[in-house]
Amino acid sequence: MEDVKAKVTHMKDRGNKCMESGELHEAHFHYTKALELDPVNHVLYSNRSATFIKMEKYNEALEDAEKVIELKPDWPKGYSRKGAALVLLKKLPQALETYLEGLHIDPANQQLKESVADVRRKLMEQGGGKMLNPFHNHNCIEQIKANPRISKYMEEPDFAVLMEEIVKHPRLLLEHLTDKRVMETMTVLMELEDSDDDEPWLSAAYKKNPTAKPKEEKMEVDKAPKESKAFKEKEAGNAAYKKKDFQTALQHYGKAIEIDPKEMTFLSNKAAVYFEMQDYKQCIATCEKAVEVGRENRADFKLIAKAFTRIGNAYKALKDFGKAKTFYEKSLSEHRTPDTKELLSKLEKVIKEQERLSYIDPAKAEVEKGKGNEFFRKGDYPSAIKHYSEAIRRNPEEAKIYSNRAACYTKLAEFSLGLKDCDECIRLQPDFIKGYIRKGKIHQGLKQFAKAQDSYQKALDIDANCQDALDGFRECMMAVHTDPEEVRKRAMADPEVQQILKDPAMRMILEQMQTDPRALQDHLKNPDVASKIQKLLQSGLISIR
Repeated sequence: MEDVKAKVTHMKDRGNKCMESGELHEAHFHYTKALELDPVNHVLYSNRSATFIKMEKYNEALEDAEKVIELKPDWPKGYSRKGAALVLLKKLPQALETYLEGLHIDPANQQLKESVADVRRKLMEQGGGKMLNPFHNHNCIEQIKANPRISKYMEEPDFAVLMEEIVKHPRLLLEHLTDKRVMETMTVLMELEDSDDDEPWLSAAYKKNPTAKPKEEKMEVDKAPKESKAFKEKEAGNAAYKKKDFQTALQHYGKAIEIDPKEMTFLSNKAAVYFEMQDYKQCIATCEKAVEVGRENRADFKLIAKAFTRIGNAYKALKDFGKAKTFYEKSLSEHRTPDTKELLSKLEKVIKEQERLSYIDPAKAEVEKGKGNEFFRKGDYPSAIKHYSEAIRRNPEEAKIYSNRAACYTKLAEFSLGLKDCDECIRLQPDFIKGYIRKGKIHQGLKQFAKAQDSYQKALDIDANCQDALDGFRECMMAVHTDPEEVRKRAMADPEVQQILKDPAMRMILEQMQTDPRALQDHLKNPDVASKIQKLLQSGLISIR
């Protein structure tokens, strides 16, 4: 038995040393091994909970903290551990309740008192400057009875009992927010809390700056010599950094850290030097240490966010875009700034493009294209589209695949999608005749004969003997001139034709053409006029004999 106890103590001590040196995984290993020998040791669970928090595994930290309370319900440290995990999990009401339970056990516990104040402050920030649950105030029953607006409710037996229950168990408030009496009472108590000082046990210095570290706050206000000396070293480091004298900067920041190891800004500045020196791994390690120190000493969340952004920048410089994205997101969860949001947005585009490029494989594209062809021949056009689409993802620069998918869309009467694929096919390979033929067929099916003729003409410009283009052009010409009245209606519905006919200059030219056909030759020398006349010819509104 003594031997087991000695082993547990030894492993616990080794875990503590690893924690102090920042070797978190090793610390976790030793605490876990010790718990295997002594599974009811509440101190070990407490230490491992702290390790999980530093490792940013907050759910695991919460589980261990709850185990501490289960094993040792009269130990305030367990409530402190659980509250810290809940805060980091953004469960502020539960954290506040946990800290208050700890204070009930140890009313003089300063750490729990100030943790309560921190959570209340955060809840007030979330509630637009008001406490989200004023029933945490142990004087609220007396306040209700004394207030003329809501005292009448206490005469109702069910309400009086409900108030007593909510005061004992604040979480019950969420179940009764639909009760108008509860809502009115809550509003009145919030108004009272704006003027009341229900935290007399907090020091004036803490109230003045509640985000600061309790012990260090006094030193900062009094400007103790030690603090002042560290600040001077930091300023000397900053001056050297601006001159790009990085070695000197590192020396000064190192001295500042030795003097005041609890100030994360010294570590953050040191990390900036490593970044400029392109020692990105050292930059990351130093920033991680800065965050650890900041968490332990309640540093401003903006400083934590800045350190996370710097880690993201370092990982981006190392081309590890996945980790860079993770740390930009962590930074934004602490404090949202436009600069970091822009960094994340640009990085996400880089990652997306990287993923797209890494997926390209022409050989696999050919396989998918072949499968698409098989389904097309069977008349299973949706399946063919599925395989052509995969082929495009594998080889987005292959024009023929777009042409094949356009054929499928045409069969399914998805003409707009078909035209889009035809345009992409033509963009990738301007001399690919089939792209123009497919586009002409779609326009022809939509009875857009002028546009169809234009596509067929471009195909004929590439190959004057292309039979499909000749046939398509001829069919369009016949369709245009079959019914003059229908031709006129269709032409007049074309916005481009309408715009041409509204042009006073074009109307004069058209009138002149009727009286003097030879004048047309002069007008055709103007490219703008020539294109407009060509449009009117294609629409069937005019003809030249």
